[in-house]
Amino acid sequence: MATTIHNIEILRTYLSGVLDRANHHAQNVNEIALAIAGGIIWRTTDNIRVMSREGEMKNILWLQVGDRTLCFAYNHDTRNIEVREGSIQGAVVINFNNVTPLTDVKVFFENL
Repeated sequence: MATTIHNIEILRTYLSGVLDRANHHAQNVNEIALAIAGGIIWRTTDNIRVMSREGEMKNILWLQVGDRTLCFAYNHDTRNIEVREGSIQGAVVINFNNVTPLTDVKVFFENL
């Protein structure tokens, strides 16, 4: 099930949860997540959707840019935020973590 982010309050709640979880369990992405969030807000052309389970928003987000759908998810094995084409099973487009230069984040979102 997905929750549609259609106002700033839902987005704030989602981002707060992601950052809280990252600060406790994924400190290697807790900083870059803010830059990615900015890129998502900047480039979306439709509603942002996030995975929901039992009423709670999870760490999987879908971004629509024109006809393209990208899935953002934390990979526990690689300890990166992965961007996948279309769905959680799609091909990995790029990985992000706290050592990723902000320039790389900007370039990625610029080229969408």
